[in-house]
Amino acid sequence: MDMRRVLTFIMAGGKGERLLPLTKDRAKPAVPFGGIYRIIDFTLSNCINSGVRKIHVLIQYKSISLQRHLHSGWSIFHNELGEHIDVIPAQQRTGEHWYLGTADAIYQNIYTIEQEQPDHVLILAGDHVYKMNYADMAAFHEANDAVVTVGVIEMEKQRASGFGIVEVDVDGRIIGFEEKPKHPKTIPGRPDRCYVSMGIYLFNRQLLEDALIGDARRSESSHDFGKDVIPAAARNVKVMAYNFRDENKKESKYWRDIGTLDAYYEANMDLIQVTPQFNLYDREWPIRTYHEQWPPAKTVFADEATGRVGTILDSLVANGCIISGGQVLRSILSSDVRINSFATVEDAILMEHVKVGRYAKIRRAIIDKDVTIPRYAEIGYNLEEDRRRFHVTESGIVVVEKGTVIEEPRPAESLVGT
Repeated sequence: MDMRRVLTFIMAGGKGERLLPLTKDRAKPAVPFGGIYRIIDFTLSNCINSGVRKIHVLIQYKSISLQRHLHSGWSIFHNELGEHIDVIPAQQRTGEHWYLGTADAIYQNIYTIEQEQPDHVLILAGDHVYKMNYADMAAFHEANDAVVTVGVIEMEKQRASGFGIVEVDVDGRIIGFEEKPKHPKTIPGRPDRCYVSMGIYLFNRQLLEDALIGDARRSESSHDFGKDVIPAAARNVKVMAYNFRDENKKESKYWRDIGTLDAYYEANMDLIQVTPQFNLYDREWPIRTYHEQWPPAKTVFADEATGRVGTILDSLVANGCIISGGQVLRSILSSDVRINSFATVEDAILMEHVKVGRYAKIRRAIIDKDVTIPRYAEIGYNLEEDRRRFHVTESGIVVVEKGTVIEEPRPAESLVGT
């Protein structure tokens, strides 16, 4: 299949309510990940590495941060060559409502499909972390003479009930779809495994146009691809399941729908392992992003007698960071983070422009952008106290909202004298 004849839509308007407060001021695809990336960078990098060159990013919810990132880091295509990444906000083109669902989002932009007349349309989610060659899926679609192909990943039955489950016959043809069923249908011949939808759909253009128009006319529809369009198509045309082929080149396939704060924290912390499940360093499948111009990271001071030692161990540290006599253990630091003398940061995620004062202590925490941790402050050591000031997840991760002003503890409350 000629990937130049494939038009791609990336759904990037999700609220990500379970990621609050990280999504209070930004859409879920714009949430920082891995120190220097945004979540949407992984889908966009897959597109670039797969030869996809015609992309519409559909935005809606609190999109300023996402728009700025896409404009700064992804204006890399040449219109003269028929390439583009267009950012399309919700425009109420078909009525007074905003996007009612994933299918309605594409329907409201059906004019772009009619204008460009692609052979196929690829629909992707902008809030998942994975590596996938969409050209392989397109070749599978063509080889099986499919009208629609759905990307799926195998998952243990006991874990699968929280996802959309794709039911297939022995030939891999989709015969059913259920959203978060209590008793998910399994893969034929494999009673312990299920196919989970990855939110990746490849359509023949004409079928997609007809399906969207028909769905828009059904008042009872939720206007969602998984719940409505795919099951309806499967009753009438050949809809195939494409078993995810992972470009991450690890023993187990890596695909993360980072839907909760705990899942977000765990996925980030995996990156600092000696052998992380997700490989950011594979030059055969590069992950690109926007890099603001910062000087190299540096450590300052090495006075072991006083404990004033700038140390980084088992961590990811972005450019512009200064570890000035503090200690960083098993953590991820985004650009322009400063750790001052005698401070300790462990098992934490610190986003851009975070400043950690002297003697401050942080552990098992996510600190969003533009937060100054005052000297002597402690975060992650007394969860009851933390709950009165910040958000604390079920597993005990403390999340400090962007721009939060934290008062400096009074000397009597400090564990360290002035």
